[in-house]
Amino acid sequence: MATYNLKRFSRPGALRGIDPDHLIRLLAPHAQFFAARGVALPSAGRADGVDYEGLARVFMTPDSDTPPKLANALYLIHEMATPQRMEDLMSVCEGAGIRLKGAADPTAADVAVQVWLQDPDLLERKHAEHYLTRPRSFEYYQTKSEKPPALKTPARKVVTALETDLDGWFVKNRRGRGSRVSFFPKDEAIWILVRHGQPLERKGVIRNGESDSLVFRAEAHDVLVYDHSLGELQVHACTKGEKELYRKMFGRHLFGHDEFFPGTAKYTLEPLRTHGAKALVCDDVDGIESVKLKQVEIFWGGPEKEITILKANDLFRALESRGRGLPEKARMTRASFAVKFSDSKTPRTVTIRPSNVAQYLRDGDSTVAERWLRKRGFILADPR
Repeated sequence: MATYNLKRFSRPGALRGIDPDHLIRLLAPHAQFFAARGVALPSAGRADGVDYEGLARVFMTPDSDTPPKLANALYLIHEMATPQRMEDLMSVCEGAGIRLKGAADPTAADVAVQVWLQDPDLLERKHAEHYLTRPRSFEYYQTKSEKPPALKTPARKVVTALETDLDGWFVKNRRGRGSRVSFFPKDEAIWILVRHGQPLERKGVIRNGESDSLVFRAEAHDVLVYDHSLGELQVHACTKGEKELYRKMFGRHLFGHDEFFPGTAKYTLEPLRTHGAKALVCDDVDGIESVKLKQVEIFWGGPEKEITILKANDLFRALESRGRGLPEKARMTRASFAVKFSDSKTPRTVTIRPSNVAQYLRDGDSTVAERWLRKRGFILADPR
């Protein structure tokens, strides 16, 4: 964990949001570090002696001596100190045997600190689960298997072998060792979080009152989803190399061979051109009430790589009003739809690109939207 995450607590106000007794317990294992930086931690029961200004100065100027465990704890506490995540943490405390002490109305940060003190693995796991819910783009790979196999959380030895092979690629590509793969079963799919390092970075810091530099390797988190019903691996990662790595390595270690998920295209936008507004029919799909085409990106090519973006609240209606349609020959590279899901009063955007990319505002939208896309021909015939 990069030590610059401590800067999140470089304001005394943020530290005062944590019950003083719990704050002392959190920092006490690192008392020598704080003493070396000129801050003496009070003993238990002496909460009135917390030097908030001094602690803020320490967190403002991290260096290579900053304990990684402390940086990791404060990073997770900060990430989980929101009203929504506080509610989630409190809902699992009783089942995990965690008793929240202190004020009757604790702050979100105070709840996160107490969970860390009593069960740090739980706080890290809940943080990972919340990370999975953030909007993101996926690339999709479908197996050729006629009967897609189900997938349970693999045995530890399988995960270790997978992490070892991932580390081999990460080291070769200057991202270091230490990848970690976590599995989260969810409905008809299993979600997978991959933590790994980034290329080294260098930051300016203050060390012993002098300007210096700190070299560190930041963390990255990639998300994969295996859908049991479709035999499909969904991959969210930053680079083409990482996506190809996951396609092969997860096929190898979880299903037996590298090409279990062939890298073939999944989506096409041709139904928009061949069927027009009829391609948006959705009355045969439970969970969707209406679909409107909002935007299409057209790639004309040429030496200037020309791109045209057609955009309207209802693009087909706008084109029809002017006696126009979509271009017959130019390549459509992206389309966005306003989809009115049955669970919401407000339409949500679904975006797809030919090949393997789709983006949803909510993870739960993908299952329903995929059924509609498949029925209307936006999903190519399964490669199996």
